[in-house]
Amino acid sequence: MSDTTSPAAGPDRTGPAGRVDTTVAHPARRYNYWLGGKDNFAADRASGDQVAAVFPTVKRAARENRTFLRRTVGFLAREAGIRQFLDIGTGLPTADNTHQIAQRIAPESRIVYVDNDPLVMSHARALLTSSPEGRSAYIERDLREPGSILDAPELHATLDLTRPVGLTLVAILHFVRDFEDPYGVVGRLVRALPAGSYLVMSHGTYDGLPAEAVAKLEAANAATGGLSQPRSREEFSRFFTGLDLVEPGVVPVGDWRPESGAEPPEPVDICMYGAVARIP
Repeated sequence: MSDTTSPAAGPDRTGPAGRVDTTVAHPARRYNYWLGGKDNFAADRASGDQVAAVFPTVKRAARENRTFLRRTVGFLAREAGIRQFLDIGTGLPTADNTHQIAQRIAPESRIVYVDNDPLVMSHARALLTSSPEGRSAYIERDLREPGSILDAPELHATLDLTRPVGLTLVAILHFVRDFEDPYGVVGRLVRALPAGSYLVMSHGTYDGLPAEAVAKLEAANAATGGLSQPRSREEFSRFFTGLDLVEPGVVPVGDWRPESGAEPPEPVDICMYGAVARIP
């Protein structure tokens, strides 16, 4: 594998990640950079720094989002009895990935990871090892094409879609812009799951930010290809239409069932909503 920490790295055309274009920022690698990882390239770091220049708490936001994943997957495995997970927008492996959280509680849990970055999939296959009792699989697909995910043989070899599934879309939908039909994408996935399944989502927002900060973030976003489209609380809530929200409903991610004694961060420092809902 190429040296992912070299600022001068160009397009990597060798090895299992040979289709990675290192000259273009990718959300998963930028997120890895914010979390302090080393699996990123100069373009990812430049994009990350542009955002951090106008939103200095972005690294804390990334950490809080990972903590939200840990709490919600723990809830599904421990309280809701979910033993199957479909994690779309996996991101690069870090501490407490979905299968690790679920299998600590229920070792027999099965997980399918999905991402559209070949580098993510290469790392996932190498590092995300299931418990002996459970199973993990990895699919290189794009969230914008839900049919290709649902038709993947690896999905059906790992998960039984007649039984409840925990679908996690954590910090991914704000990279699906309106013209790419985000609500249709989520609806297609939700309709494919049986009653008793759950949807977990977190999503970036500009709610609470002053207009000047929003303008600067939009400029930084445009400078890196318009990677994301944050949405308001009302827009985020639309993803859960027809589903049964789990208490406390749609809230800033730090306020979703915080751990005992934890002090939730100020929402404006994180700019991320989260929610969990049961599919009736």
